[in-house]
Amino acid sequence: MKEISVVHRQEHWVAESGNQILLAADKKEDAVRLTVELARSLGEPVSVRIHRVDGKFQEERTYPRGSDPSPDPRPGPQTFL
Repeated sequence: MKEISVVHRQEHWVAESGNQILLAADKKEDAVRLTVELARSLGEPVSVRIHRVDGKFQEERTYPRGSDPSPDPRPGPQTFL
């Protein structure tokens, strides 16, 4: 699956894949919106990873939505009384 990260670089928000900058915007909202439009237009599964201004991971979105990973089929932790 192709991965695109939205990150803050110097004065701008950029969408990058590998070492290639795909787009840049002044505002985070604009960079996310444009990146989502790009991801939807590619016609292949894409993971968009959005980061905070401090560089820490914030959110991941996949396009098309049917490309979301399946939930873990294993049961969660069990409590025994």
